[in-house]
Amino acid sequence: MYERHDSAAALPIYVQVSERLIREIAAGRLSDGERLPPERQLAAQHQVTVRTLRKSLKILEEKGVLERIQGSGNYVRTDPTVQSVYSMFRIELLEGGGLPTATFLDICICQKPADLPKFGTSTHGTRMRRLRFLNKIPTAVEEIWLDADSGVVNADDVSDSLYRYYQMKLGFWVSRAEDYVSIGHTPDWAPSEFGKPAGVATGYIERLSWAQDPYPIEYSRTWFDPDIAHYVQRLK
Repeated sequence: MYERHDSAAALPIYVQVSERLIREIAAGRLSDGERLPPERQLAAQHQVTVRTLRKSLKILEEKGVLERIQGSGNYVRTDPTVQSVYSMFRIELLEGGGLPTATFLDICICQKPADLPKFGTSTHGTRMRRLRFLNKIPTAVEEIWLDADSGVVNADDVSDSLYRYYQMKLGFWVSRAEDYVSIGHTPDWAPSEFGKPAGVATGYIERLSWAQDPYPIEYSRTWFDPDIAHYVQRLK
């Protein structure tokens, strides 16, 4: 059993800022053509240096969602096709957006319970339980099962973004996912920070994820607080 910890392989600060801005643009909190605040003001809002902020803005510019006009400022250019590290994380704050982060509660190699849907080729999998945050607000708990034949998750370098971790450390990438959204109840292992005691009704998402194989290699279930966040799927 792996003990609770914050991810040691979190995204660099400048990438976190760019991801937060991308999610705010996607959610409509920053509209097309909107001029961003001056860089010093924006840096202060995100609690980073101007130098770090400029690295973040460069990512947005390269992705085509920011136009930097010399002597005028930085302007939002919306593009619904833009992909980001958290493109497949579909829970947002009720007001829109929010930077996802996570605290791992435990990681273990376990036999797959009988009540899980069929996925992968092994009888075992890596089970990961996490508390998820949006802008540092506890928002959801999740349980992720990665089929053991797809690789071994190293608890010492696992990242907030598991899909990015899979690609960089295990050599595969998630190409598609199917989500099933309904109502669930807080599991008994959820920490008190989640704010919804065991058995209380929550939003509930089950997901099957595919890599390059014809069968799904990951199954996850997420319980989220509907008083704080909602599930969003945007058609492109």
